[in-house]
Amino acid sequence: MSKKVRFGIDIDGTVTCPSTLIPHINAQYNVNLTLDDITEYDFTCAFDVDKQHFQQWFKENEPAMYRVSTLASGAKEVLTAWQHQAELLYISARGENVLTLTNEWFNEHNVPYDRITCIGKHDKLAIAKEQQVEAFFEDKHDNAVMLAEELQIPVILFDTPYNRLAVPNNVIRINNWYEAQAWINAHFQLR
Repeated sequence: MSKKVRFGIDIDGTVTCPSTLIPHINAQYNVNLTLDDITEYDFTCAFDVDKQHFQQWFKENEPAMYRVSTLASGAKEVLTAWQHQAELLYISARGENVLTLTNEWFNEHNVPYDRITCIGKHDKLAIAKEQQVEAFFEDKHDNAVMLAEELQIPVILFDTPYNRLAVPNNVIRINNWYEAQAWINAHFQLR
């Protein structure tokens, strides 16, 4: 049996729909944001809100929001197609406090995984290096650039209004999981 390729995969905005948190923010703050309004990774740049208050609200409501996160279109189908040829190693900025509910969410949505790691911070470099990932799937611009440059691996960047800055050649900007699948299948000889 041949060795499986190792994929590092972000969760929020990658496996989950990038706009999944917006309805919760709209309801809490009585605003009418859309994904196009979020032009920076920091949601608070899109509307007038006290950043500390927002962080506190987010931390308190994080489990409930993650529990009802919407699956990104095509994610389940593509990841399921890869599950026997690739190790699916999810590396998330979510804290360990939501690891159990994150596992439950993956099981409930029948999304395959080999390992889920919630590191509680956005810097995924050390864990990606430790897990020897050969490609990474990300939506946060600075993470994508850092992983691509430091690990010299392809990083698949899911295009959103908040990550449109320039990227190095080994960051591949795609629009959806089917485009990710086409690129990966061509470059890693997956079926």
